[in-house]
Amino acid sequence: MSTTGGGGSDGPAATDGGSAEGGASSELRSDGGTTAAATAAEGPTLERSANTFVGDVWTNFKRWNLKAVRNPFVLVVSLVQPIIFLVLFTQVFGNIAGRALPGGISYETYLVPAIAIQVSLAAAVTSGVGLVNDIEEGMFEKVLVSPMNRTAVFLGKTLAELLRIGIQICIILVLGVALGAEVATGVAGALGIVAVGVLFSLWFISFSNTLAVLTKDQESTIIAANLLQFPLLFLSSAFLPLEALPGWIQTVATLNPVTYGVDAARAIILDADVMTVIDVSLGYGAALDTIVPAVAVLGALDLVLGAVAVYMLSRATSSKVR
Repeated sequence: MSTTGGGGSDGPAATDGGSAEGGASSELRSDGGTTAAATAAEGPTLERSANTFVGDVWTNFKRWNLKAVRNPFVLVVSLVQPIIFLVLFTQVFGNIAGRALPGGISYETYLVPAIAIQVSLAAAVTSGVGLVNDIEEGMFEKVLVSPMNRTAVFLGKTLAELLRIGIQICIILVLGVALGAEVATGVAGALGIVAVGVLFSLWFISFSNTLAVLTKDQESTIIAANLLQFPLLFLSSAFLPLEALPGWIQTVATLNPVTYGVDAARAIILDADVMTVIDVSLGYGAALDTIVPAVAVLGALDLVLGAVAVYMLSRATSSKVR
């Protein structure tokens, strides 16, 4: 009897306890509390919120550097051609071309800034080729459906390519000095030339990636970019002073971005005002009268074509190759 009574007395107690706990639990839920279901539901949300712009940039920066390390052939090819130009032009045409230069300037010193800009052009072509490879392998389609920011995807890829371009320009500068070039502004000037080359390359990287999105074909991207590369170089102040070239080339050179990149780099290596396409005197003195307007032109071009490239990537909806 006592056992039964105990059980009977326990029953209501347990019922009351359960009711109390249920009430408390209900109260917690009504207050927006921390039930197990709510906690489990919040987990993935917190994880998704950790997908930041900087994290997306870093992820793409690492991925494109790893691709370059695993397949260095394209990078080597983009560096070999400018090296051949530097060696052959200085050794074969140095004596003849040197006669068109102002006194006291060797052709090696005059040519090194042009080859630094050529490296930027050649390496920028590989940017579009890399994107086409992603398209052909299906990786680009995975990026499109991922939660990564499109601008961050392009920025991370571009930063990886700019790092490689900077290293390649350093190699050209070392080789140029070995051949007899003199950097009047020293190590700081050499770093300035690298910075100009990197700034210059941005517009052609953007152009190359835009071609890749439009054509979705490796051969078309390479052909279109290379068709522009050599006319841009030769219709500028890269290899000879504009005064020694025909009038129509001088006119085209005024609209040619290569002219502004080469003039800025050349002003640094010579520590002098060398710009002839824009007759401007800013009062800065010496090299800055060339560097400031040239950098302004290149910066504006980078912003315009960079915006176009990001827009094309954001509008891309398919990675099917034609």
